[in-house]
Amino acid sequence: MTTQSEKAEVFRGLHHQPRALVLPNAWDVPSARVFEDAGFPAVATTSAGLMVSLGYRDGEEMPRRGLVEAVGRIAQRLFIPVSADIVSGYGRTPRAVAATVRSVVAAGAIGINLEDHDHRNPSGRGLFSTRSQVRKIEAIRNMAAEVGIPLVINARTDVLRLGSGDPAERLQEAIHRAVAFRDAGADCVYPMGLAEPEAIATFVKAVNCPVNVMVRPGLPPLAELERLGVRRVSFGPAASYATMGLLKRISQEVLTQGSFRSLVEGAITHEELNRLAVPRESTGSP
Repeated sequence: MTTQSEKAEVFRGLHHQPRALVLPNAWDVPSARVFEDAGFPAVATTSAGLMVSLGYRDGEEMPRRGLVEAVGRIAQRLFIPVSADIVSGYGRTPRAVAATVRSVVAAGAIGINLEDHDHRNPSGRGLFSTRSQVRKIEAIRNMAAEVGIPLVINARTDVLRLGSGDPAERLQEAIHRAVAFRDAGADCVYPMGLAEPEAIATFVKAVNCPVNVMVRPGLPPLAELERLGVRRVSFGPAASYATMGLLKRISQEVLTQGSFRSLVEGAITHEELNRLAVPRESTGSP
């Protein structure tokens, strides 16, 4: 994979393999390189992990420029495809969202994750209308065609956790939105919060396109997800949660037990840490 377009095509193809794409979400260059070194075929960013690591809460509190720069640093250090979580696109209009996507594509991303959660709504629970999201996806698809990058769009809906009605009604609304997003040009749809096997099966059958679910407590194991028809399983912020959890346990062990065992066992070396910051071309790795 030598060009951005080739990476985008490879990434799209990963959504149509016999096995589901397991997509880890990184928050900085070292975490992305660890995932690449482990053998994952692609990496995505996590908005929560990335933004909090730079001193901002998840959402659109972090300036767009900072997000684009962070995505660019990761994309420039990896050989494998990098997809960017752009939350809701930093804009309320199709033109503004397409401008954000153009920026992350210029920084090296070959895919994006776009939410329908309106982060600027005072209630904190607002959702953009289906029509509004459709127009944004259409604008993104047109922009990608203009720049010649077959961008992979993962369209996320938060209606399962933020919508009104009972669970069955929210599931039907999530399906309605996902089908509209698919028809507007999304390559993959992502019903945030979907974890129950029966609901997953219903959703997958109804939308008839690649479906992304996120690792969370209660999610079935990978083999079961593949049986249910899921094509993409993303870490979301889970790896950053796990890393921060490890730091908490290390701190408690040192302060309460006077032991450094968790701090040193399983740790990488100084040389290994430094290598995670060096561009692949400089390491001689393929």
